[in-house]
Amino acid sequence: MTNIRPLRDRIVVKRENETKTAGGILIPDTAGEKPIIGIVLAVGPGKTLENGSVQEVAVKKGDKVLFGKYAGTEVEVAGDKLVVMREDDIMGVIEA
Repeated sequence: MTNIRPLRDRIVVKRENETKTAGGILIPDTAGEKPIIGIVLAVGPGKTLENGSVQEVAVKKGDKVLFGKYAGTEVEVAGDKLVVMREDDIMGVIEA
């Protein structure tokens, strides 16, 4: 995968592909809904505040996050489909 360095409070996420229902039925990619859970691949340094200080991003690389269905911008890099979004688009971190 090509390295992406997000700027400011942006985050690069790879969606988890859920292709099987709880009952074990396989769902093709074209028929299923977009997953709203993903793994953080890269984070920017943080948001610059009015006083010039930088507020760090609350998530880190490797976190499993929950985000809105239509959050961010989808991009394809080296064959990988990724989502670039702002920190505000993330609803929470899923902890195991």
